[in-house]
Amino acid sequence: MEVLSEVLKAVKLDGAVFYNAEFSAPWAAHSIDARTVASYLSPNSQHVIIFHLLTEGRGYAHVEGDDRPIPLNAGDIIVVPHGDAHILGNGQSVTPVDRARVLEQVLSQGLRVSRMGGGGEVTKFVCGYMSCDPQLSGVFLGGLPPIFKVSIRDDASGQWLENSLRYSVDSVDAARPGGEAVLAKLSEVLFVETLRRYIALLLREQTGWLAGVRDAEVGKALALLHRTPAHPWTIATLADEVGMSRSVLAERFRRYLSETPMAYLTRWRLQLGAQLLSSTNRSVAHIAGDVGYQSEASFNRAFKLEFDLPPARFRKQSRSAHSKASRHASTDSPRSAKR
Repeated sequence: MEVLSEVLKAVKLDGAVFYNAEFSAPWAAHSIDARTVASYLSPNSQHVIIFHLLTEGRGYAHVEGDDRPIPLNAGDIIVVPHGDAHILGNGQSVTPVDRARVLEQVLSQGLRVSRMGGGGEVTKFVCGYMSCDPQLSGVFLGGLPPIFKVSIRDDASGQWLENSLRYSVDSVDAARPGGEAVLAKLSEVLFVETLRRYIALLLREQTGWLAGVRDAEVGKALALLHRTPAHPWTIATLADEVGMSRSVLAERFRRYLSETPMAYLTRWRLQLGAQLLSSTNRSVAHIAGDVGYQSEASFNRAFKLEFDLPPARFRKQSRSAHSKASRHASTDSPRSAKR
């Protein structure tokens, strides 16, 4: 899993817990898509991943438009990595409550327990989100389904993590220094642990980036590329580090990722370059060197081929879009209206 750590260092997850729920059967809640809720949760985020940790009782979950519910039990965490609208519930023939209509109320109350339902069996949730850069996070998000669940209560480490999160949510005090920071870090650790468990459960015949991470040789190659992307890698030097022949490494890499190691490295370097263009004032020449290009001209050519824009224009458009999104969030967010 070393490569997952390297990727997440670059992605820079920003997490938080935002909802503490206690529902009694029968109940159902319609959760709006993350793109709509993003301006409320993380105004500067371009992509939001939603998760729900079921801490007591049982229930079900499914994305909107898919009538195949995923059964949930205490200790399960359900993740919606692409931000799809989804439904949570427990019980039959219940019209889902539209949480979009009470979103401002839910968020304004902080982590005080929110209750609803018919008075039957109790289900408790702790809900949170991860915000991240959509370009850099695409390497692992692309291999995830619209919704999936993982149990974290089947070993001591998962139980400790769940108990720590529950304790922090139950004892959170807005006036207590560091409370929100603790919850943010716990939610980030929870998300990473969920990804690790999901990868471990993948079928042997499965392909894709996440399956490649689990493969010993491909995973090691990916970790090396992500740890030092600016290194002058060749298929020969990479194969030597991994400890296998060039042809076998290339074949194994293509099996999981449908491309060669060098093609993968080129795309990752350009994604890093795009992120630096959007988030820093470093010159194009400096960024080119930072991500492994020996000249600004070669970086410009490769970047335009990947993004259909030269680096300077990409930077201008990215900053313009970010500025518009920030102004929109500051005027439309219920939080800003309270200031």
